[in-house]
Amino acid sequence: MNTGALLQALQHQVQQLAQAIADAPASGVMPPRFDDQLFNQRDSRLSNYLAEVEKNLHQLKQEVDKNRLEQVAFLAERIVAQITALQRELATLNLRKSNTTAVKINSDIYQTLAQHQDYERRLQEMLRDKESQLILQTTLTAQQQIQKELAALEGRLMRCRQALKRIEKQIERRESGL
Repeated sequence: MNTGALLQALQHQVQQLAQAIADAPASGVMPPRFDDQLFNQRDSRLSNYLAEVEKNLHQLKQEVDKNRLEQVAFLAERIVAQITALQRELATLNLRKSNTTAVKINSDIYQTLAQHQDYERRLQEMLRDKESQLILQTTLTAQQQIQKELAALEGRLMRCRQALKRIEKQIERRESGL
């Protein structure tokens, strides 16, 4: 295959890659995703990596015109490696997105558990405070008022503990794979 045909093949691959990146969801890429030697930048958008490939392709065409064979070989290998890396990134983009969603869901349920445990602790503290206030009350109406507040707090604590049990069961089901 002659040099012109190789350049056209590379140009065609870059065009296909550009279309695939344009069609891909607009989500970022983790900066250390590519080898440090492969790209000169650290960015979160695939389109910026594509721009570097296109710039290298333009430079390759100039080196071919100048007949610099070592530079041509180096740039051609680099462009092929960059295209391959971007194609691999595009192919695994949906997989990575679903993995991060699963991690987020798991961390959300553990965060909800921690939040409800904090609610339970605070309700227990409020109950203790109200019980100590009840002991100090001397009038019947004040005692009745605090007893109503205690009953309401006990109801809230009971509902909180029921929610905690539901969350813990949900975590158990997820961890056992059900």
